[in-house]
Amino acid sequence: MNDHSRQTKWTFMPWEKRFDIDETLTRAMQTFWSHGYEATSMQDLVNATGVNRASLYATYGDKRELFLSALKKYDGEIRRRTLADLAASHSAANAIRAIFDKFIDQTRAPDGNWGCFLVNTALELAAHDSELAELVNVAQDEIEAFFRGMIRKGQTSGEFNSQDDAGVLAHQALAALLGMLVMIRSRPNAEYLHAVRDGVLKSLE
Repeated sequence: MNDHSRQTKWTFMPWEKRFDIDETLTRAMQTFWSHGYEATSMQDLVNATGVNRASLYATYGDKRELFLSALKKYDGEIRRRTLADLAASHSAANAIRAIFDKFIDQTRAPDGNWGCFLVNTALELAAHDSELAELVNVAQDEIEAFFRGMIRKGQTSGEFNSQDDAGVLAHQALAALLGMLVMIRSRPNAEYLHAVRDGVLKSLE
């Protein structure tokens, strides 16, 4: 590892051992994702990351900046990567089914029903924070673009009805996914969630 890469991976204060910035941000992301912004205290973040409060402030500035960094990490490493992997490795119908199933499957995992970090942020903070709202809006536009691309792919391959407007169908699919993600947090009933997924796929036939 060269000096530059070592500096980008690690940080330390004179009174504390160095810590892995990426691992610390991952743990902070999981804590915010699970509990939300307001319900997560700085002490919760200290406990989750194992990094003292002074070092977190020195590295990230404040709780909001740490939250923003964590949300950007989720958006880039989980949301964007997931969509790219599904688009590259699945048929059109299976890619669309998989994005719904990814969240539905969370409801069966112990303490894993966190929903989507971006949607959770939209519900809790976006109305009062324009920077967070813009990040969420861009992510939603990209999810809609994923649906539109998969629908057009399916129309070309014969999986889906080629007479329908892919843009309109993608907009409807996005609305269904966002609605399902809200339902996951408040009413994670598998029958309802599967009905949302199946309704979207049925509309494409």
